[in-house]
Amino acid sequence: MACGNRPFGSLAFFVLFSAALTSLCDGGKVLIFPVDGSHWLHMKVLVEALHSRGQQITLIRSSTKRQDFMTSFLKTSLEIRSKSSLWTFVEFYSLFKMVHENHQTVTKLVRRIFENKTLIKELNETGYDLFLTHLAFPGVLLLANYLRVPLVYNVRWFFSGEAHYAIAPTPLSYVPVLFSHNSDKMDFFQRIRNIFYHNIMAYIHYYAASPCYQPLCDHLEKFPRPTMPNVVYIGGFQGKPSKPLPSEFEEFVQSCGEHRVIVVTLGTLLSDLGPELTESFASAFASLPQKIVWRHVGKRPATLGNNTMLVEWLPQNDLLGHPKTKVFVTHGGTNGLYEAIYHGLPVLGIPLIFDQQDNLLHMKARGVAEIVDVTKLDVDFSG
Repeated sequence: MACGNRPFGSLAFFVLFSAALTSLCDGGKVLIFPVDGSHWLHMKVLVEALHSRGQQITLIRSSTKRQDFMTSFLKTSLEIRSKSSLWTFVEFYSLFKMVHENHQTVTKLVRRIFENKTLIKELNETGYDLFLTHLAFPGVLLLANYLRVPLVYNVRWFFSGEAHYAIAPTPLSYVPVLFSHNSDKMDFFQRIRNIFYHNIMAYIHYYAASPCYQPLCDHLEKFPRPTMPNVVYIGGFQGKPSKPLPSEFEEFVQSCGEHRVIVVTLGTLLSDLGPELTESFASAFASLPQKIVWRHVGKRPATLGNNTMLVEWLPQNDLLGHPKTKVFVTHGGTNGLYEAIYHGLPVLGIPLIFDQQDNLLHMKARGVAEIVDVTKLDVDFSG
């Protein structure tokens, strides 16, 4: 049901209740504030598991969509990576400003929740046992503290870097910082780079994120919050056996012959790479002997080959677990990588933004992935 006395532009929000449970159920009450896109896909696994065990689920969902922000952020990031180091520092302000504006939007959303007295009263009276959320929207932590509900973070990273920063020490001598592209084996200069990127993340935290939330904290008073919560590692919980493919996918996969199939997807929110890169991808795929299943949203490339199946959606886990699949081409999102690990499938990584390069470096260090730079791709037909 829609909540609120009046709309707040694109910041309207909804409370969605799960299907009614039987009166015999004595499960707890869980309040959930997710993030859209691929982040929701793995949180959904947790939500479904909780519901199947008799928990009463309440989901607060913002109608704000991050697609435009992610597309713009990706475009700016790729432009920076393709230019000189000097230009990188010039353009860094653009990314900094975008991150700051995103946090301002989250602040407005949280303020709107607190201003809705009917909603707050309803949430207070329900008496939740647990609050499950993602740290990409750190402002909602204020809501959990206000309701005095224990927090569980479903998170790999947030805008201040690794999620571990919020709960435990992180020695920079051997723990690689997000975006540093280091492994755990660093020479002197790599450690210097690690410190450099640590300082950049600290700068973003203190000057792009914190200023947005501090006025809200002051307005709501300063609530106590845990500083060393217990941590349970559950990486890979979304891994599961593959199911039979829909007929159109199965027929295409079975037509691959001895060369097998390559599955290509660059994520839920990052599918629009622009016409130039898209055409480069299409022509490169057309030159391969393998069959290609490519998740692509946008204009059909002019150079698309007959060996490529272009779809707006694909059954990713089922394709990755298919015996005909040879390689997974991915941007390095957590969900896809864990599914590839589960099915023992090698990865060709094309990292785009955020934690993806670091995710793929972990895979490469284990000898199961190769990484290419999207800003330096060209098409080689020499064979």
